[in-house]
Order: sequence, then structure tokens, then C-alpha cells
Amino acid sequence: MVALGYTAVIIVLIIILAILASCVRIVPQAQALVVERLGAYMEAWSVGVHIKLPIIDRVAKRVNLKEQVADFPPQPVITKDNVTMRIDTVIFFQITDPKLYAYGVENPIMAIENLTATTLRNIIGDLELDQTLTSRETINAKMREILDIATDPWGIKVNRVELKNIMPPAAIQDAMEKQMKAERERREAILRAEGEKTSTVLVAEGNKESSILYAEAEKQAAILKAEAEKEKRVREGEGEAEAILKVQQATAEGIRMIREAGADRSVLVLKSLEAFKAAADGKATKIIIPSEIQGLAGLVSSITEIPKDME
Repeated sequence: MVALGYTAVIIVLIIILAILASCVRIVPQAQALVVERLGAYMEAWSVGVHIKLPIIDRVAKRVNLKEQVADFPPQPVITKDNVTMRIDTVIFFQITDPKLYAYGVENPIMAIENLTATTLRNIIGDLELDQTLTSRETINAKMREILDIATDPWGIKVNRVELKNIMPPAAIQDAMEKQMKAERERREAILRAEGEKTSTVLVAEGNKESSILYAEAEKQAAILKAEAEKEKRVREGEGEAEAILKVQQATAEGIRMIREAGADRSVLVLKSLEAFKAAADGKATKIIIPSEIQGLAGLVSSITEIPKDME
């Protein structure tokens, strides 16, 4: 009997310890526990050690406070110009209020998925196909704003919305590919034409520059030739003037020597005539002779005839 009593006590102690252990809860980082007392919400436990009352308190929901990702399957949508396409979306959200998340909506993820689909249909219905394909950022911003406001009563904050894939019908894809090919060919033709135009302009400018340089060179050559001709004439004139000057100097020196030798006036006049003849050098067509020299013309004739009489 004593042994049986010890066994019963031990069993009771083990049960009590198990109950006490079950009442101790450790909440890890980035999680929260929603606790109910007698079926009513009591509080949300955050990180740390917590103790609940046995049987009276219970953990109603464990909430993950990390940012989560929900990848929803493609949804059929119709554009403003009646093109049916399929679009799948990715939602990045985070639970900010465990109580609202636990009691706000029955299935939060399904609610977000359905809300995303209806919001996407409303936005795409106001856009045409081309706008839909080129307005991803605008669509993402509008959806994030609408979903964030709609999920506030559920304790959820939508941080980001992304359109993962936009899948138009096969016929539209073929038409778009043909259009892109035609556009690329058009751009290629434009670039080729612009290249040829630029090349032609450069060649014309090069020819113009060459013509200008050639004209400048011819002009410079003509100037140099004219300057050389001018220099030549100046030097020839200077040479002729110097030659005449030397002849006149020699003649004056001869007259001076004759005068010093005692020659009369007639001899001096004859020497002057010879000097004029030498100065003319056969090139002058008119020679002006002083009057005193003209008075002796008869004397010169007489002198030239003397040898004939003597013969």
C-alpha cells in the first residue's frame, strides 16, 4: 500500500509539472501569439517568456510578423480595346496587427488574392493594350495603394505589388513581333540614310575645303610671281640707272680732264654731245640739246668735213 501511494504521488507530480510546463510559452523573434481567455481575446504576446493559465487561457493563433510573399496564378483581364490577356501578380505584405489579422477576415491570403484580381481587372479595364504593356510601374503603384487601404482592417500592410507576367493572346503576340520587326527595319533604314547623308555632306565639305585651299595656293603663287616680276623690273631699272650714272660720271671725268688739259669750248661741246649720245644708247627717240650746244652745230660739221678736204 505504501509503495502504491508513492507511485500515485509521483504520477500526480508528473502531471502537475506537465501542466505547468504547458503553461509556459516562449515567443521567438518576428512572431506573435494571439491569446484568448475563456474564448475571448485577451492579448497578443510578443517576443519573450509568457505564462498562461491552464484550461482557462489558450493560444488562438500564431502570427508570422516577417514580410511575406504571395505569388498568385494568372488572372484573365480585358483591356479597354477588348483584348483578353492573362496577368499574374506577386504581392509583398507584412502583418502589423496580430489581433486584426486573427479576427479581421477568415482567410487573409485568399481575401488578398480575390481583392488583387478584382483590382487588377478594374485598372486594366481603363487601359488599352499598348498602355497596359508600357505602364507596369503605374499599374503597380495603383494596385499597391488600393490593396494597402483595403487590407488595413485585416492588420496587413501591402509593401509592394509587381506584375510578374503579361500574356496577351498568341495572335496579338505575332502581330506585336511583326510590328517590332518592321520598326527595327525602319530604324535601320533611317540610320543607313542618315549615314549616307552624313558621308555625302562630309565629302562635299572636303571638296569645298580642297577647292578653297587650291584657290588660296594659286592666289599666293600669283602674288609671289607678281612680286618676283616687280622685283626683277626694279632691279633692272636700278641696273640701267646705275649704268647711265656710271657713263655720265665717266664722261664728266673725261671733260674735266680735257678742261684741265687746256681744251677750248668747242672740244667741250663735242664731248658733251658724245655724252648725250652715250646716255641715249640708241634707245631714246628724242634728245633735248641745250642752246649753247646747238650754236656750235656748224662747227661740228666743219670738223667732220676736214678729213675729206685733206684727202
